[in-house]
Amino acid sequence: MNLEDCFEKSLLRKTDPSDAKAKRSLEQARVWVDEEKQTLDAGAYRSGLMAVYMGYFHAARAVLFRDGLREKSHICIELYLEDYVRRGELEEEWTLLYRRLRSARHLDQYSFSTPPTEDEVEFAIGHAEAFIDRIEGLLWETDSP
Repeated sequence: MNLEDCFEKSLLRKTDPSDAKAKRSLEQARVWVDEEKQTLDAGAYRSGLMAVYMGYFHAARAVLFRDGLREKSHICIELYLEDYVRRGELEEEWTLLYRRLRSARHLDQYSFSTPPTEDEVEFAIGHAEAFIDRIEGLLWETDSP
């Protein structure tokens, strides 16, 4: 799948750009990460992985809201962010981090894989605030495409 496929299959759809929705999505991202910190203390690593991924998801989705897009596929969000990397407006490390979390969440949700470890969840949390901050910076330092 590529970004063009996302649009052709209506997995990304045009809508009205909204800075307000972008800001609310970033707020949601921070709430999910804060809640995950509480979950980690309880040793609920599967729930924790889902919660921290939702933080990454809402942060990344903020870019789509700002740019006037609506998603119907988590991988299309990743592909959309990769377009920012290709244009030199976002560092590749952030899309790789998003991919890592999206894949881990997908495996945990849809397969019988080994549950995430405490280290994996701590890694995700440890990078979550930086990811959200970088996406927030991207929102206000670049124009929509």
